[in-house]
Amino acid sequence: MYQDVIPYSSRYYDQGKFGRIFPSLPAFAQDTTKVRDALKDMGKRGGIMDAKDDLTQLPQDLIGNSSLQLNNPNNLAMSAGMTFLGQFIDHDITFDPTSSLERQADPEFIANFRTPGLGLDNVYGSGPGISPHLYDQSDGQGIKMLLEPIGSKGKNGVDKYDVPRNSQNTALIGDPRNDENLIVSQLQVLFLRFHNVMVDALRVKFPTKSPTTIFNEAQEMVRWHYQYIILHEFLPLLCGEEVVKDIIDNGRKFYGWHNEPYIPVEFSVAAYRFGHSQIRPSYRANFGISDQPNPQAFFADIFDFTVSPTHNDPDDLRGGKRAPRRFLDWETFWNYGDGNMRPNKVIDTKLSSPLFKLPGFTDIDSLASRNLLRGLSFSLPSGQRVAQAMKFKPLGAENFPELKGYKVNFENSTPLWYYILKEAELQNLGVKLGDVGGRIVAEVLIGLMEGDNTSYLSQNPFWKPSLPCWEP
Repeated sequence: MYQDVIPYSSRYYDQGKFGRIFPSLPAFAQDTTKVRDALKDMGKRGGIMDAKDDLTQLPQDLIGNSSLQLNNPNNLAMSAGMTFLGQFIDHDITFDPTSSLERQADPEFIANFRTPGLGLDNVYGSGPGISPHLYDQSDGQGIKMLLEPIGSKGKNGVDKYDVPRNSQNTALIGDPRNDENLIVSQLQVLFLRFHNVMVDALRVKFPTKSPTTIFNEAQEMVRWHYQYIILHEFLPLLCGEEVVKDIIDNGRKFYGWHNEPYIPVEFSVAAYRFGHSQIRPSYRANFGISDQPNPQAFFADIFDFTVSPTHNDPDDLRGGKRAPRRFLDWETFWNYGDGNMRPNKVIDTKLSSPLFKLPGFTDIDSLASRNLLRGLSFSLPSGQRVAQAMKFKPLGAENFPELKGYKVNFENSTPLWYYILKEAELQNLGVKLGDVGGRIVAEVLIGLMEGDNTSYLSQNPFWKPSLPCWEP
């Protein structure tokens, strides 16, 4: 099915740069004013990519009323939490602080200020010695992660925590992007707490081991559990079990290197941005503060930027805030088997309406427009060209009637990100990625594990999680 090729190696991988899987493929379009205007229009608020959610409705109605979801259907195969696990993974492996929408002569000269590996840099920073502000110094050892209680209890009376913050509510964490919204911030809290549980368990089990050894072993176990979830749950759901199995059994065919891994722009700027299509307009964050009379569930839009950014406790799920109700009950986001789990949205060319007005941007505040323009600035190839290079049958122009009116040939030479969303929609009803998107995402994430000689896949591929063994 695939061509016999030698996978491309980025010339700058050892300097932490981005690279390309398909360096010889031409850009999907010339960077002209007409093309830029077309991309802005495709991604504009109220345009062809806007799901046009009725944001005048209550957040709980956008979740429970099926008549309000006809243009933005649910993905019943994947829980809402998977969307934000995907965001968390992205923040673990990539960080380009420029976010430039201007033309880049060579994206390999853009630094990736994140180790290209699944090592939880966004949790551990540079470790206790170099990033001591991330660690709890109260016991004199400084090997547990710093957490702060918010003084309220969630479902079943469980104490709730927040990431540590300074006096201006700025999160003290390994990656500031993990405080963009309440959900990914609370996912950060989960990993911080998991590390601390591992430290406590190892201290009890091995009381004579040094703090440094305890920290290193706890960190390794947290990383291995994280990588196991990615390989055995996240990727099979997202890309298909058959794709993951083929890569494990027969090797990667497109993403490769001669020395060390790198992050391809086809992945970071296009394929891995599938998750933007999965975000719901609103969520149930929790079931209420259980230690208060008549607890009320906290339903909220993912973003509502009509509310002042200085509000201490806004009625949306933006990050950067601390208040008693700003926590998650995870039963909504993962399947506990109790009927409380809610799904994410299908992968298609529609994005939830709150994403078309982002904060902090004075020029282009639509996430869809920014994604499309970023693909142009990095001279990404068309989806059709990439499909041909991977020996898949490309989607024909008849599948893109909404693009013909722009008269820039997008129906035949489609922006890679848009193509991958459409491919998932047509091939798999949006339940998972299609041929091109699924193969790129799976090869890169598996390749990052295979390129890390400390990963569980490299060290012990038959290892399986066994948490009871580590409990005190």
